[in-house]
Amino acid sequence: MGLPLLSSALWEPSHNCFSSSVDFIWPHLSSKSYCLGLKFKCQQFCKGRSTIPRVLVCTSRRPKSKETVWRRKELPQNEDLPLILPKNKKKPYPIPFKEIKQAAREDKKIARMGIEKPLEPPKNGLIVPDLVPVAYEVFEAWKLLIKCLAQVLHHIPVHGCSECSEVHVAQTGHHIWDCSSPYGRQRRSAHAWVKGSVNDILVPIESYHLFDPFGKRIKHDTRFEYDRIPAVVELCIQAGVDIPEYPSRRRTNPIRMLGKRVIDIGGNLEEPKPWRFADPSSLNDFDTYRSFERFPRTSLSDLPKIAQDTMNAYEIVKKGVRKLMKKYTVKACGYCTEVHVGPWGHNAKLCGEFKHQWRDGKHGWQDATVDEVFPPNYVWHVRDPNGPPLASALRRYYGKAPAVVEVCMQAGAQIPDEYKPMMRLDIIIPDPEEARMIA
Repeated sequence: MGLPLLSSALWEPSHNCFSSSVDFIWPHLSSKSYCLGLKFKCQQFCKGRSTIPRVLVCTSRRPKSKETVWRRKELPQNEDLPLILPKNKKKPYPIPFKEIKQAAREDKKIARMGIEKPLEPPKNGLIVPDLVPVAYEVFEAWKLLIKCLAQVLHHIPVHGCSECSEVHVAQTGHHIWDCSSPYGRQRRSAHAWVKGSVNDILVPIESYHLFDPFGKRIKHDTRFEYDRIPAVVELCIQAGVDIPEYPSRRRTNPIRMLGKRVIDIGGNLEEPKPWRFADPSSLNDFDTYRSFERFPRTSLSDLPKIAQDTMNAYEIVKKGVRKLMKKYTVKACGYCTEVHVGPWGHNAKLCGEFKHQWRDGKHGWQDATVDEVFPPNYVWHVRDPNGPPLASALRRYYGKAPAVVEVCMQAGAQIPDEYKPMMRLDIIIPDPEEARMIA
């Protein structure tokens, strides 16, 4: 009923001098939140016989509470399983392709003007002093990860498919029919399970070791002159770790580049090769070769502690590799699993994936991701390792986890919360007959 009073129309009779009006009074308001209040009042505006009923509209400000409510960032309850990229397409670029082309145009523009490209460590060949302790920490954690994982696998059974790359951590292999081998149709996509090893849990991603990453590129004919070591170890060596068997050039003067062309590299040095006379057993500490035989079986009471040490070492390696890759360049093939640690990829023609004939076997190099250098190798999560095997009809109710995390969890270790949403621990797995009735 108060809305007609807020009208701006004037009512003036022919014989009286009465009129109704509305006045809006706006006080100075700040950017803070405020609320509007209406206050109605009639005042005598004219002297004598004439009065004007008026409506005053005022605003009152109520200051907002200064208390700040901090909301804790909660992890999602469930996460989707990692997507499997198709093999008949190239991998997506980690950096948008538009940004790559824009950076190339700027480099080309600077090169035409004759201006040297400004480089910072380690792009100019110098190491980053702040990342040297991180490299040593990752290197020691990598060796501890191999040792502890080999000891855990003496108690936790691991199965691998002899036809594809599927891995399962349980007493028996699962019954999920998703074998991707060419001969899987003969078995109706059922897996051919065999006993697994450390290489089934830690996928061996190797890279060529280079004495000078900014030197000559590896050609196809000279590929056997270079050793292949784990990519994580090669990344640590280039970041400052000194291994006598695998020396690396430490520059004191930065290199100079004009666009993509190297102007001054500081001369070519002959690569020393003391590894030919070294003890081969010293090289096995950071390699997974025959690690299951090198490390003996431990007691069952020490298994939870060793599993926890394995989990901690895995997290240190994963976080350390992510820190190092923010500065040091690592290249990966967009079609296969080849990885090269250095500013440029090698020229070995070893790619046999999608349409390799069009590239003459050369790799399609692009910036690598952490999962390509240190792959998680996701496996199905098993809630009861001694229970019935996983069924193919219930696969959408199962979760996944990295292979190392699944092994450590079954051995009694406490896993971080970031892996729990993908494992789908809060989903109740129904019976096969109940799953058929679910739409």
